[in-house]
Amino acid sequence: MKRCSIMLAAGAIVASGLGVASADTIVVKPEDQKVYREYVHKNPLASIKLPGVDLKVGTRLDDKVELREVPKEKYRYTVIEGRTVLVDPETHEVVQILDAE
Repeated sequence: MKRCSIMLAAGAIVASGLGVASADTIVVKPEDQKVYREYVHKNPLASIKLPGVDLKVGTRLDDKVELREVPKEKYRYTVIEGRTVLVDPETHEVVQILDAE
């Protein structure tokens, strides 16, 4: 009976669309992505190349990579091989890749 209750609760969470993310997963909300996209569009940055770097969420960038601030926002941005990436300024980890739409 207890197992059935746990399964029902898990099913309810999934059905509600809440889902469960691990502590390491960082999601930038779509409305926040829009703020970043608009700022980056108005303040373009030259693209850099980082040979040998597998560019994906969680990749830690070298501290020498220049990160630009977006006023009143948590994350910084840079452009790598034509892709705008949001980076946590404390850890230098990529948190979101904003591909051109």
